[in-house]
Amino acid sequence: MTGVPGTVTVRSAWHDVPRLQVREFAAIAMAEAPALAEEILGEIRREYPHLPVVLDDSGEPMALIGIRRAIEVFVQHLETAEGRPRVPPGVFQEFGRGEGLNGRSLDSLQAIYRLGVRLAWRRFAEIGQRVEIPPPAMYELVDAGYEYLDGLVDQSVRGYAEAAARQAGERLRLQRRLMELLLAEHHRGDPADALAERAARIGWTLPERVAVGVLLRPAREAMAPAVGQGVLLDMEYEQPRMVVPEPAAAGRPELLHRALTGWSGAIGPPVPLADAAKSLHWAEAAVRLMERRLLPAGEVLYCTEHTEALVLLQPEELIDDLALRCLAPLAHCGPTHGRRLAETLLAWLETRGGAPEIATRLGVHPQTVRYRLRQIRELWGDEIDDPDRRFELELVLRAQRLRGELGDPRGRR
Repeated sequence: MTGVPGTVTVRSAWHDVPRLQVREFAAIAMAEAPALAEEILGEIRREYPHLPVVLDDSGEPMALIGIRRAIEVFVQHLETAEGRPRVPPGVFQEFGRGEGLNGRSLDSLQAIYRLGVRLAWRRFAEIGQRVEIPPPAMYELVDAGYEYLDGLVDQSVRGYAEAAARQAGERLRLQRRLMELLLAEHHRGDPADALAERAARIGWTLPERVAVGVLLRPAREAMAPAVGQGVLLDMEYEQPRMVVPEPAAAGRPELLHRALTGWSGAIGPPVPLADAAKSLHWAEAAVRLMERRLLPAGEVLYCTEHTEALVLLQPEELIDDLALRCLAPLAHCGPTHGRRLAETLLAWLETRGGAPEIATRLGVHPQTVRYRLRQIRELWGDEIDDPDRRFELELVLRAQRLRGELGDPRGRR
């Protein structure tokens, strides 16, 4: 049939059914709706015995009410045939919410609905034969039923999503409380009991050892890295924190490396669970050095691989004061010559080798090294032979090299 010029309107087989037959079909279907709802619910319980039974105030199963109401709304629409059948709100959204809270998947939810539609279609087909509804009209009825099912699923998915979001939010809240207690430096009462209680609430097995990481976001809106099950991650901090259980476990370093690609930050040393705050301290210290470009940036590094820098660069005031006293003999040598003498002194302290070995290390002529070593002995005198003074000198000179104030011969190799 042609309607507006240039368009084709498909004729509805259901609309061609005489109104008397439609009303008869609807009356029978409406009368049988309660029994059909009971049949559908019974079959669902047989197929899915794990489903909980939730009762309303009168003691009637909420699922039964929802199924019966859904059938009645659909049948009423068949009689009026105005627009699309409106899905009854509330019950099916609540059903989806219940599925989400009980940890079941959307696939099982949709399978339950498909089972209900099959049973309803079987009953409607029997009624259609009784009142002699033409097959094309019944086929159209099937299509309408599945379209109606989509609306029911949408309601349930909305409830499912709400439940999932609520659960995720609650888990994050409990996880953060666990991490706050775990990383606290001072505890009240028995922290072991409190940790066990909080860990149990999120199903986290207390490990013997942990390493704590501090991350730098690659972008303000960066998605949380997929660090894997068991790793606690708190993205609420400006610099997200991470607690890695049993960091030496098989496969753990590789998993973290893949998950943290594109991120930077530091992971503190492995420590007993009770000392997690100490691991956090070193991770934070490493990140501060990264931000000052004193440690490599652009990756997640392990503090245990940068012990020298963390030990020597952390107590800056102490090292600076020690340097002022230990390196006083260089004060009148001029900045360039003083730096060359300091580099030569450090090479000698690290190797205790002769002029040729030190010259190779520094990339200069052995005669130049001999000249500098004579000057060093003149400047420090017998103090240069004192083990304690040599230790202090090497300490402050290594710190200056780490800061980039002295050249690093290791980079020339």
